Amino acid sequence: MMKTETLNATYQKCIDKCIECAQVCEYCAHACLNEPDPKAMARCIRLDRDCAEICRLAAQFMIRESEYAIEVCELCAKICKSCADECAKHPVDHCKRCEDVCNCCADECNEMAR
Repeated sequence: MMKTETLNATYQKCIDKCIECAQVCEYCAHACLNEPDPKAMARCIRLDRDCAEICRLAAQFMIRESEYAIEVCELCAKICKSCADECAKHPVDHCKRCEDVCNCCADECNEMAR
């Protein structure tokens, strides 16, 4: 087995979680904009967008086996956790789903960073 295949296999679970999290965060941000009071959801929307971006970046860094992938995963875990904590404050289904997925992604990124 080639080195690339071994590393990608090591990263694959985390890559998959990051991609899923980016998608769920984008959906959550969009759904927050359609809530009755989107201004009350402003921090959630900002964190959803930040989380989606860092998740995509983390996945890209792992896919290309960047020497900085671990550091990006550490930051990704931190932002995912912040997003999950904010989503936990809102009693709507899309935020609850986002909270769950962000917590899973944070756990996976923390595991990758170890």
